[in-house]
Amino acid sequence: MESYFVGKKFIVTGANAGIGEVITERLVKLGAHVFAVGRDKSRLPPAGPNLTPVCADVGEWESYDIIKALGPVHGLVNNAGVAFIESFLDMTQEGWDKTLNINSRGVARISQAVAKNMIAAGIKGSIVNVSSTISERAIPDHTSYCASKGAVNQVTRVMSIELGPHGIRTNNVNPTVVMTKMGAKAWSDPAKSNPILNRIPLGRFAECNDVANVTLFLLSDYASYVNGVSIPVDGGFLTS
Repeated sequence: MESYFVGKKFIVTGANAGIGEVITERLVKLGAHVFAVGRDKSRLPPAGPNLTPVCADVGEWESYDIIKALGPVHGLVNNAGVAFIESFLDMTQEGWDKTLNINSRGVARISQAVAKNMIAAGIKGSIVNVSSTISERAIPDHTSYCASKGAVNQVTRVMSIELGPHGIRTNNVNPTVVMTKMGAKAWSDPAKSNPILNRIPLGRFAECNDVANVTLFLLSDYASYVNGVSIPVDGGFLTS
């Protein structure tokens, strides 16, 4: 599987931290060229022989033009995302709009640009959208986030139907809580984390490499007949 990535090009959004940073590093180590996309130029990884930093805010409609100008690639990982922790009754316009624009519309808009370039170049590639287990199982104080990831699931399914005839596969990875720096801080309170942790048969939250492993599989030709699915990376959380 690993030999598939040598010499190929990929775009990873939200590449400056957490899951996106790990996926970017692993693709580069496998010999791929990565366009590492993030909205904060100062936090993007430095340019290298196999890495091109790209400053773009996927929540902005015009980011399409920046991504399209990169030219054809073999795969895309839509990882960029935000979360506003707000109760339903206290949900704000800012929280709703930013979350849906980045987490949902951004996935669709960036994928449009990448898919059009793939089709024009005759590339049979792969798009992986990072969703979440709480796209299917709601938790308190995450109204906009749950809505945004539920939308991602459906966008993925539509993409798989429409892009499949062009040889482009679209799938989700749906992790539970991931122990990024932000995740570790957000879920450090046992009163908050234990109710979820207690429902995970493997007894731990996900690590970035757990998500990266499944993402790399879906990007590779080992997943050549996998299209339109959501793969939980949750230690069994959704089964309990």
